[in-house]
Amino acid sequence: MALDSPRLKDLLQDVASGVLQLPDFQRNWVWDDERIRELIATVTLDYPLGVAMALETGGTSQFKARALHGAEDAGDRMPDLLLLDGQQRLTSLFQALHKNAPVETIDSRGKRLERWYYVDIAKAVGQPSERDEAIISVPTDRLLKRDFARTVVLDLSTREAECAAGHFPLHSVFDESQVSAWQREFVKIDDSHWDLWSRFTEQVLHKVRSFQVPMIRLSSSTTMDAVCAVFERVNTGGIPLNVFELLTATYAGDQNHVAAHGDYYRLPVEWTQIKKELTSAYPVFGDPEKGVEHGLSSSEFLQAVTLVRTWERKQEGHGLSVSCKRRDLLDLPLADFGRLSPRVAKAYAWVGSFLEQQCIVRTRDLPYNTQLVPLAAVLAILGEEADRNDAKARISQWYWCGVLGEMYGGSTESRIPRDVEQLIGWIRGTQRTVPDTVAEAAFLDDRLNSLTTRNSAAYKGIYALLVKQGAVDWHHTERPLDSGRLVEHNVDVRQVFPRAWVLRQDPANEPRAHSIVNKTPLSLRVSKGMTGSPASYLKSLMLESGMRPEWFDDVIATHLIDPATLHEADFERFYENRSKQLLELVRAAMGKRTVFRDSENW
Repeated sequence: MALDSPRLKDLLQDVASGVLQLPDFQRNWVWDDERIRELIATVTLDYPLGVAMALETGGTSQFKARALHGAEDAGDRMPDLLLLDGQQRLTSLFQALHKNAPVETIDSRGKRLERWYYVDIAKAVGQPSERDEAIISVPTDRLLKRDFARTVVLDLSTREAECAAGHFPLHSVFDESQVSAWQREFVKIDDSHWDLWSRFTEQVLHKVRSFQVPMIRLSSSTTMDAVCAVFERVNTGGIPLNVFELLTATYAGDQNHVAAHGDYYRLPVEWTQIKKELTSAYPVFGDPEKGVEHGLSSSEFLQAVTLVRTWERKQEGHGLSVSCKRRDLLDLPLADFGRLSPRVAKAYAWVGSFLEQQCIVRTRDLPYNTQLVPLAAVLAILGEEADRNDAKARISQWYWCGVLGEMYGGSTESRIPRDVEQLIGWIRGTQRTVPDTVAEAAFLDDRLNSLTTRNSAAYKGIYALLVKQGAVDWHHTERPLDSGRLVEHNVDVRQVFPRAWVLRQDPANEPRAHSIVNKTPLSLRVSKGMTGSPASYLKSLMLESGMRPEWFDDVIATHLIDPATLHEADFERFYENRSKQLLELVRAAMGKRTVFRDSENW
């Protein structure tokens, strides 16, 4: 690592020529007009700009490069340096001070703008505290207007107009011939401009031309992991890189792939295709209209691939542990990703089918995304072994223990790889004990009282189990709810005893009115009629159904509800009876007893 201080003029020339480019994992340039003006003022005052950082190319950390925004014409050249920190500043200065074109920026509300930048000579030679006011930007026609564009207050559309207004075009600052031509025109207007121009040259132009940018240069031998760690510690954008962005750049720089295929590898294109195929078959993995990262994310898919790779390496004696930590993902070679990603995609399709069988078909109803990562890895490793009935039973128990025991709600860094190894061993019979997620999972009886929103995996789990065990909608009564009818009839969790009615009877029952105990999966059509006492609204629903009263009571009972408690509007008895039935549902899914907590001794 070395510290250098190149002149800004030379750095911007390197940007223009392609000597200095960006690694492809860098995000796009996003600075707005106000920040650009403030940045230019800083340079004209020769105030510290902050340290930039660049990586020398040609080493082991091969990233696909791309030109800085505005210098795309130089993108075909192989760069000598990759800019790790300083993109926003150097791109802004390159466009404003070097490129003879309007700067593509945005306003404070994010609206796209194109602006030329000028410095007001008279204001610039005043007090340094006024320098911000001396830097202005104007539209592409170089006419600054007011009163809803009816009045031109500043005309800079020609050199003559610029000189008359005393506003120097900053994109010409490093072009000696342009500066000289502008100076001649400026002093020709009035001999008194000579003194003003001399002060402007000393206080502004000279400082910009001699401005130096402190730069840390990382050796080409710096490892990728170190590059990423350094980048995230110094990057001023405050947004950490994700692994997918880093691998996109490194895979694109894979010379073996380029040599074999004549083009660089496009990870985003491959991921988009995988995600498209999964979501078209199983919407639980995401809504394409909400973006490719909605639902199942690229990072989760990469974690599953990495788990399979590290498991294989451990079996072969080449690795010490199964893992999907960040460093493991960064060490995932393109060749292994290409080999394993089809298997993992197929495994996720198995997961999608499994979730449908559990009546979990929408992204919003999925208890945990993270729990699917080890499950997909296990299925990719097991292959057809996972289709055995005993294997399916064990996978189901493990899954519901994870959901209802809320085992994936905190840090999962150690649980995920442990579950992969233990679940495979349990299914194959090489491990006699159950996985830790099964052994450690517990559902406290009074947890039902606090399950009130979708923020809880157990809340979503009980909702799905109610559908799975055969709940019938109270309007569409021809057959039980299933994965297709959930979407078709806009089924959601609805309050059985409406909150307003419960509060009128006893305000102290408000917490229980929100509990999953007082909720059940019903269609939007049913929910519109669920007002007032259940004893009242059930009569209307029964008449609409055309069913005999005892048959309609059977429909109610499919929701693990005692119909008599609704007809009698007895909330206390309803809550007690349904709590018991839901606990039995939980026990059956987890394959183990729930835990009673003595609230007085807890």
